[in-house]
Amino acid sequence: MTPPTCCSPGPEPDSQWERFCAAVEQVVRRLNVRLVVNMSAIPMAVPHTRPIGVTAHGTRPELTEGHEAWFATAQVPGSALALMEFRLGEAGHDAMGFSVHVPHYLARAEYPQAARVLLDHIGLAAGLYLPTESLSKAAERTEAEIAEQVEGSDEVRQVVQALERQYDTVSSGRGERGQLGLAGALPSADELAAEVERFLADQDGKDDPGLPGA
Repeated sequence: MTPPTCCSPGPEPDSQWERFCAAVEQVVRRLNVRLVVNMSAIPMAVPHTRPIGVTAHGTRPELTEGHEAWFATAQVPGSALALMEFRLGEAGHDAMGFSVHVPHYLARAEYPQAARVLLDHIGLAAGLYLPTESLSKAAERTEAEIAEQVEGSDEVRQVVQALERQYDTVSSGRGERGQLGLAGALPSADELAAEVERFLADQDGKDDPGLPGA
């Protein structure tokens, strides 16, 4: 079961959200949709060298069984997607979603690894076969490009190594997440990734930027 999530106002314009949610609920009801699944990504202070994490959320605890939460609580910006899931649950429909954890220093780059993980989770939740061969090939190329760029910069390598140490510490102590977790235990993304962001900015405008831009 995932932890409760609170939503705070975000940059997304909250125009016609309720009408949108009502329209979706009407479609779900008329077509007798069994399960609504959404997907999103969260920039997080995690290294690309560790398994990609996913936060599952849903309108019923049973929908997210088997997905261990990294957080006791989470606060995220409000969105039409989150409101839609909430309203569907109020109307008695099953809805859930997966938020993949993307290394914050790659948030502006193409990262097919995250898309592949999301499709794998959606396929399992919905009982569907979703082919990911093309994403797997793209992920292999991206991993090689990232490794080359990290190896070529001492600053980037140090940041990644720091994230690895903290990730491993949190992972090994997940039974104590009430006191230690990825939220709050790690330095801020700005503190950890200042050098990485400058490095990525230096790649802009070059013939071969290394890390593909979003």
